[in-house]
Amino acid sequence: MLTSFVIANPQRCLGCFTCMAACSVGHQQQGLQARPRLQITYSQAGTMPVQCHQCEDAPCALVCPVRAIEIEEGMVRLNEVNCIGCKMCVLACPFGAITMDGTAPANSGRPLGAPAGDNEYRDGAPHPLLAWLAGQKAVAIKCDLCYTGADGPACVRHCPTEALQLVSGDQVERSVKLKRIDAVASAASLPGEQRAAS
Repeated sequence: MLTSFVIANPQRCLGCFTCMAACSVGHQQQGLQARPRLQITYSQAGTMPVQCHQCEDAPCALVCPVRAIEIEEGMVRLNEVNCIGCKMCVLACPFGAITMDGTAPANSGRPLGAPAGDNEYRDGAPHPLLAWLAGQKAVAIKCDLCYTGADGPACVRHCPTEALQLVSGDQVERSVKLKRIDAVASAASLPGEQRAAS
């Protein structure tokens, strides 16, 4: 079964960040990390969001030592609970579509053991280099096609210019068949001498 994926049209993308905002809000409502799973990327060639391509032989899944990333139901799915934050998937992704982020729990804005009132080091508190945010965990963040929601990817639904499109595995198969038919038709329309040369 071919995986589904989202493609972007750089000719239509405005770089308005609506897709990133929709992604962030949608995942936060599901209790997942609030960081968007796609990144608007600007270059001389154009502007468009970059996100997971849902690779068939996903290198991120192959290198994950704890199987937090697996190919399931036609998508490359990441389990944030199992992720240990080793960053191997970030290095393996050929598209730069995986980032690391962590969210501190509510009301935990200061390092564990740090003084409550000021930043001065006090006896009994750990050295500032050893301080850490209680409960904060850095995990891999990647596009999951909003599988937890019933309406499909939030980025596709909210893009004001329809620059994003969800492509299913069935659509890929149909497209390939049509291209083959077009190739035969193009070859058949060539004069006999040209057909023999090509």
